[in-house]
Amino acid sequence: MKRLHVSFGVADLDRSVSFYSTLFGTEPTVRRPGYAKWMLEDPRVNFVVETLSGETGFSHAGIQVEDAAELDPIFERLKEAEAPYLPEGMTTCCYAKSEKSWTSDPDGTRWEAFYTHHLMEEFGTGPVLEKLDMEGDTSACGCSAPKTEAKLDAPAPAPACCG
Repeated sequence: MKRLHVSFGVADLDRSVSFYSTLFGTEPTVRRPGYAKWMLEDPRVNFVVETLSGETGFSHAGIQVEDAAELDPIFERLKEAEAPYLPEGMTTCCYAKSEKSWTSDPDGTRWEAFYTHHLMEEFGTGPVLEKLDMEGDTSACGCSAPKTEAKLDAPAPAPACCG
């Protein structure tokens, strides 16, 4: 079974936890310094707010699987999506040990697909996601640049190499 993951950077964790706890009708499932997570069933979402990135607003979305066997087919679809692909592998991030890969959509919205093995005491670090935004030919690393139409008032999305 899969669960949508949404992550927001916030300026004031306590105020955000209060707001979202009221909105969702429940307290966070995980609460750590600079971080709170709700594992909701209705709607089925892994919702995160954090202050550790130093940025506010929408951070990224993802697909969380509950069975490791569900991960490989999603990774394959990420590779086939004609978008940047960044396989991270096993990592400690957001107080969890997970296996994950990243991509970004044609407008640059970052997505991750992951399976969480277990919770950790440290926050950990994520990959250098700027690799998803790098310019260059990606054909040598097994992925290709997003196919988009050029817009006169906006720069074309930059392709990225597959980590």
